[in-house]
This record gives sequence, structure tokens and C-alpha cells, in this order.
Amino acid sequence: MGLMPTVAMLLVQIGFAGNNLLSKMALDNGASPYVLISYRSLMAALFLAPFAVYFERNKWMMITKKVIIQILLSSTLGMAVSEVLFFVGFEYTSPTVACAIGNIVPALTFVIAATLKMEPVRLQTPAGQAKVVGTLVCVGGSMIMPFYKGPLLKLWTSPIHWRYAEHTTGAAAPPTNNGLGDLLIILSAVAWAAWLVMQNKTSEDFSAPYTSTTIMSLIVSAESAGVSAAVDRSLSVWNIGLGINLYSVLYMGIVGWGIMFVVMTWCIQLRGPLFVSMFNPVVLVAVAVLGWAILDEKLHVGSVIGSALIVSGLYMVLWGKGSEMSRPAQRDGQTETVSTKGLESNRKNNDVHSSPV
Repeated sequence: MGLMPTVAMLLVQIGFAGNNLLSKMALDNGASPYVLISYRSLMAALFLAPFAVYFERNKWMMITKKVIIQILLSSTLGMAVSEVLFFVGFEYTSPTVACAIGNIVPALTFVIAATLKMEPVRLQTPAGQAKVVGTLVCVGGSMIMPFYKGPLLKLWTSPIHWRYAEHTTGAAAPPTNNGLGDLLIILSAVAWAAWLVMQNKTSEDFSAPYTSTTIMSLIVSAESAGVSAAVDRSLSVWNIGLGINLYSVLYMGIVGWGIMFVVMTWCIQLRGPLFVSMFNPVVLVAVAVLGWAILDEKLHVGSVIGSALIVSGLYMVLWGKGSEMSRPAQRDGQTETVSTKGLESNRKNNDVHSSPV
């Protein structure tokens, strides 16, 4: 596939940046986070269902009890819990801080995958060192952006500045972050990292991204509706109107949830959960650029420094991951060999090399 997974994940992060901006505008406009998640998930299911029927109906016979349990756990833990925690925390903090905290996902995914022996850790090799150091550099760069602003960059005015967005965000009260929002987003990141790892196993047992994403979206929509019934206790919150709330639901359902999750599932199948999670910090760069272009937000030197570190760390991890995939698998620097001592005489001098999973 070459560069296709890398390009796909970069586009996914740009799509998620639009997700964050529109979500924040909808929340500032008074939308219920649970209603947004429910509508968005239902929209994604309706969008993806025809593709599932057309491309994957022959794979439906592979749906077993085990697969159903995996999809249920994956949708509940990785999607519903993660999204509810993120959206509720989003109300109490800014998009930049939310994105920055979310960038602990690569480190969490690396730890979980390594603990479950799904991601090799070979600190004796340059590739293994690059993955570890790159993860730290990437996360460190993402932490600089919200906590160090620096001098304001004098940039030209964006030609596509959205006046409606300025009116919507300007009318909202500034978030009062007493630490609750940050804590909820950290918990959301833990659930998201667990979803990436679980989705890797689900994809192995049931390789049908359209179908699995459609089913998960329906489950999340129902679960979020249940949470709204328990928390909002009002039918009026389901009337989102025809303004920014509707635009947000349409974009998040079709692009930010439907298309993005299918692409992410495809990339997880090809490269694994760590590869996918390492692109998470890129959304910070995209949010900074789109925020300047559309919302007329100001850029500071800290954003440039953080972006440079994010790109550098990402390159290191991708290089390490690529090096491991292009070389014979080794564990602790030694190639594992299985002796073929009982085979026929014409094959007794051959070695069978086994690679770690």
C-alpha cells in the first residue's frame, strides 16, 4: 500500500479538526452533548449501511457470538464512553487544551499494546528506540502548544474567515475550567486508546469495516439517547433546529464519524493500533490552522514550536515502524529459529524462522 495509510491518516486528522471546531460551536450554541452524539452516530449508520450491504453482505456469515460481544464492548467502551466523556469535558475547556490532552493517546496505546504483546518493544534496536523517543517528542510537542504561547505571529488576515462562526463562539460564555474538563478528557483518552487496541482484535476476527462501524454507530446512538433521557430529561433538547447544530450533526455523522472510522479501521488492519494513534497529535496542528483560517484565531510562536516537534516525533515513529516492518522480525536482537530436525533428509539443513506477533 506504500504511503496510502499515511496519507489516509493525515486526512483523517484534518477531518477530526473540523469535527472539533464544529462540535465546540454547537456546544456553545446550547446543544446537548448526548443528543449530538446520538444524532451523529445515527447519521453515520444511515450513511454507511448501503456500503455495508453492497460491499460486505457476503461477510455477514462470519458474524459469530464472539464477534458480537467484541463489537458491543468496542462500541460501548471505545466509542460511547470515550465520546461522552470528551464532549462533556469539552464544555469546560478550550479546543486547544482538549486536543493537547487528547495527545496522550499514542503513549497510552503504546503502553496497552506493549503490555498485551501486540506491539513489540525492542530498545536494543534503532527502530525500537525511535518509536519510544518519537512518542515522547510527539506528546511533548503537543503539550507545548496550550501551555506556552510566546509572541504573537503577525500573519495576514485569512480570506475565508467565517463571520457566522465568530458570532456563534463570541456569544458563548468563556469556559470555566476547574480541572473537571481536563480530567474527563484524560479518561476519554484512556477509553479511546483501549478502543484502538480492541478494534485491532475485532478487525482480525471480522474484517468488514463498513458493517462493524454501522453496528457500533447504532449501539452508540441508542446508548447516548439513554444517557440523554437520564441526564437531560427533556424532549426539547432533541430539537436542534436548522443552524450550526444541524450542520455539525451532518458533518460529524457523515465525515467525522462514518468515513473517518472506516478509514481508521482499515489502517488498523494494515499497520496496527500504534500507527493509527500516532497521528492523533496532528489534529492539534490542523485545529490551529483551521482556527486561524475560519475562526480568525491568533497563532503564537508556541504553536509553531509545538507543531515542529509533533511532526518530528511523528516522523521518528513512522520510521521506526517502517523499519520493523521491512526487516525480518527479531526479538531482543536475536532472530528466532525453529529447528527442522525431524523433517525429510532433503530438507534437514533448512531453518524455519518464526516472527513474533
